[in-house]
Amino acid sequence: MSRRQRSRIRVGISACLLGQEVRYDGGHKRDGLIIATLGRLFEWVPVCPEVEMGLGVPRETLRLEGRDDPPRLVFLETRVDITDRMNSWSRRRLKRIEAMDLCGYVLKSNSPSCGMRRVKVFKGGGPGRPARKGVGLFARALMDRFPLLPVEEEVRLHRRAARDRFVERVVSYRQRRERRLRKGA
Repeated sequence: MSRRQRSRIRVGISACLLGQEVRYDGGHKRDGLIIATLGRLFEWVPVCPEVEMGLGVPRETLRLEGRDDPPRLVFLETRVDITDRMNSWSRRRLKRIEAMDLCGYVLKSNSPSCGMRRVKVFKGGGPGRPARKGVGLFARALMDRFPLLPVEEEVRLHRRAARDRFVERVVSYRQRRERRLRKGA
């Protein structure tokens, strides 16, 4: 491993943003801007909650439903509720992520798993219109477990000011962590 690779900061990212074909339709959401601008600084740690928990590609569409908070994660056609399965997987995966020394995370917007704000939440079965906005189940678990970790959705990082602030937060997070480690050693 080169010195440059060792100095890059580890940041988690929704795998579809790197071009991995993990989405429900077998596609990806490769984000060239994020890869080109932030990829020079960060070592990406890709995660796809649905695929890692064993769902296939392609797969049935998932969505958030319910009036309660947090909402339920449900397959649209078959109505199978996988909320408990996703929450259980998230807890296990976040334990492994903790050991990876991530200093930030980039999430896929609007995803019922990874969206961190304004994810559509429907009242119940049927097409209908979304009743409210919520947070994806994995995103919620990530932010609850690591409340100080810099986390952002890819769409916001298309604005230079937001991207610069995210980089500053990630670098600051890494510096604070390294100071704590030196004091503890």
